[in-house]
Amino acid sequence: MLTLKQWQFCLEEMDRMFPNAHCELVHQNPFELTIATLLSAQCTDKLVNRVTKDLFQKYKTPADYLAVSLEELQEDIRSIGLYRNKAKNIQALSQRLLDVYDGEVPATREGLESLPGVGRKTANVVLSVAFGVPALAVDTHVERVAKRLGICRWKDSVLQVEETLMKKTPIDAWTKTHHQLIFFGRYHCKSQNPGCHACPLFSLCREGQKRFRKGLVKQDA
Repeated sequence: MLTLKQWQFCLEEMDRMFPNAHCELVHQNPFELTIATLLSAQCTDKLVNRVTKDLFQKYKTPADYLAVSLEELQEDIRSIGLYRNKAKNIQALSQRLLDVYDGEVPATREGLESLPGVGRKTANVVLSVAFGVPALAVDTHVERVAKRLGICRWKDSVLQVEETLMKKTPIDAWTKTHHQLIFFGRYHCKSQNPGCHACPLFSLCREGQKRFRKGLVKQDA
């Protein structure tokens, strides 16, 4: 397991590599971000952005999503995985926003997680990106990088990964760390072809060291 000093080094290197890491889901307000993050489950941000480019022109408010049939909404997001269930959640979420929150996205974890289709990860993204509340969402990239580096255990649940990262990362760096871990995992420490050969964290990374021992990677001179 990484020591706090080693983890701080990792954070500094990721900050050097990706100083401008940010949320790549295109949105104009908390409502659009909530919809985009919901759509991003098991789907790439790139595909979500292609779909929401037209979606957010057609639908501006929760009432707009309820003004069409479920079938029409499904057709609008058909290219996204799990589109049927996501369309159903979007309409249910929109209805709850109108019934309980005057059509506005709540700025609390409790309120966000009460919305259909919104789990802890989505709530964390909306809290940190839309409302500036310190949060550290764990998606597939964050979980993969955290486990490969050894800041947490291989067997840890997503919640345990989140709790460990929050415990070992300064609270004022949670949001930045979330984005930089995503960029590091998305563009460098990829699932199938991690950039071990040119990684500044190679000496600390248990996954990189395992690949090196198996002869799967050579470090650049």
